Amino acid sequence: MKSFKDDIITIAQTERGLLFMMAINLLFSLGLMIFAIVTLNPNSLVTRVGYGDIGGYREGAWSSQFAYVIAAIIFGVLHNLLAVKIFHKRGSGMTKFFLITTTMLIFGTLIVLIRLLREG
Repeated sequence: MKSFKDDIITIAQTERGLLFMMAINLLFSLGLMIFAIVTLNPNSLVTRVGYGDIGGYREGAWSSQFAYVIAAIIFGVLHNLLAVKIFHKRGSGMTKFFLITTTMLIFGTLIVLIRLLREG
């Protein structure tokens, strides 16, 4: 646990770009979480919850869209904790790559959610 705290302090003191990317990742995932919560429609019995290649759009209960909220929490919190761990093991370059990939996953999830809302 001590090395984890030391890594966070090192990132905060020396790696400003990495700290900025972690903050952007947290803000984008927070935005995705708020968007997913705001667009929930508990009044409808059936909503579009996913897309499959064979069957097209899948319908389900509105509560199934909580998966997008959970994904946003995972992207925001867990991926930042993993980024600190990757920084400890591999350094700054691999951590930046991981955070850029996470940001692209957040935008991909947002695009999927928007497309599902348009079809519903």
